[in-house]
Amino acid sequence: MTDEDLAAQLAEEAGRLLLAQREDTILSGAALGRAADRVANALILAGLAEWRPGDAILSEESPDDPARLAAMRVWIVDPLDGTREYSEGRDDWAVHVALAIGGAPAVGAVALPAQGRLFRSDRVAAPARAGGRPKLLVSRTRPPAEVEEIAALLDAELVPMGSAGAKAMAIVAGAADLYYHAGGQHEWDNCAPAAVALRAGLHASRLDGSAFVYNTPDAKIPDLVIGRPELAARVLEFCRGSPLPGGERGGRGGEA
Repeated sequence: MTDEDLAAQLAEEAGRLLLAQREDTILSGAALGRAADRVANALILAGLAEWRPGDAILSEESPDDPARLAAMRVWIVDPLDGTREYSEGRDDWAVHVALAIGGAPAVGAVALPAQGRLFRSDRVAAPARAGGRPKLLVSRTRPPAEVEEIAALLDAELVPMGSAGAKAMAIVAGAADLYYHAGGQHEWDNCAPAAVALRAGLHASRLDGSAFVYNTPDAKIPDLVIGRPELAARVLEFCRGSPLPGGERGGRGGEA
């Protein structure tokens, strides 16, 4: 099985399990989210242990093994991206399975189970250009303070949305144009989405324009912009001229 097929298979299987868990359980709220995270993580890790026993793993729901830092191949997993949305019965949550090779996002699969969609880095094309005003996606719970300025700069419509994976894949699907985040994330929040977006010809980087680097000691990504290259270029220019560097903007780490 190829790395791409494995990532897609595990993301899909975990997504089906999460849908069943939400339908069949008596749990709700945070308890539902915690239980769902655990079962999806166990499924993905079991698949990786079977098919790629020699590879390292970094997962949001597992203890970190520092030995991964010496590995060339590291699977970076978020078994449930958007736990809040999942627990609220929404459809803007995702499953992320990615493979970083030498610190770069080489393979990615993002499942949107409640939408019946799967995006994989080896089967993605450049999105068709949508008409009308650009759509700028931001966190539905903690949008950065400066997004109003950016929306005005781009003459864009602000669209709150749930998980990082859902936002990035909305751009890949051509339903939106740009995703801006400055409140801090971890590598599992964006490795799979970045792999898919980059293969679709979209821009994906830090707010200073630097490429994402994965499998780092603290596994943190302070900020990001993903979207159409021409819009991303204008946002990067805005960030360079701002008195506040991207990593110091408001927001709580881990919010999408």
